[in-house]
Amino acid sequence: MRAATRMFARYGYDGATVEKISTAAKSVDRMIYYYFGSKEGLFIAVLEGIYARMADAENELVLDESQPLEALADMVRFVIRYYREHPEFITLLNTENLHQGRHIGKSRRARDYSSPATTLIGRLLEKGQAQGLVRPGIDSVQLYLLIAASGYFHMSNRYTLSAFLGQRIDTPEAVQEWERFITECVLRAIRADGADISLGTQA
Repeated sequence: MRAATRMFARYGYDGATVEKISTAAKSVDRMIYYYFGSKEGLFIAVLEGIYARMADAENELVLDESQPLEALADMVRFVIRYYREHPEFITLLNTENLHQGRHIGKSRRARDYSSPATTLIGRLLEKGQAQGLVRPGIDSVQLYLLIAASGYFHMSNRYTLSAFLGQRIDTPEAVQEWERFITECVLRAIRADGADISLGTQA
């Protein structure tokens, strides 16, 4: 699985042949077919694996749910940092999107991995509304998409955006500023009128 993840991230679905994967794994082709049935079966397992690892990381988050705005800010920072620390996640999802999701669509487990994040966000929204900090009517899935899109787009397009804008957007300083900006934008999008979003700067 580790070898397959590396090969699919490096060569894409079409370029990562079974031979390349088995060689990288110091195994033989027939073992891949024995355990996964096909290259597609292995690729689906790899995609499930990267989703599962992110879900596990989300489950390990320690958030103070009594402070819902601060907890949501921590959630935003977590997502942005996770993408940066796991570039293979971005690369593999880009590959699958080029294939219009036809492989992950065959997974019976993929939907399970969105539950921890959206459930947590839903709880934080409810607590924020109860405290008068968050406006009502916000869908947790839509908010998750906003957070994910902000981190994903910046990471997946960092090279082309840097060239287009004429400035590096992937330096530590630029990333920290983007993280601060997006966190503030997300909180402004959900807050009730007059809610305080002064959270300070976190390294």
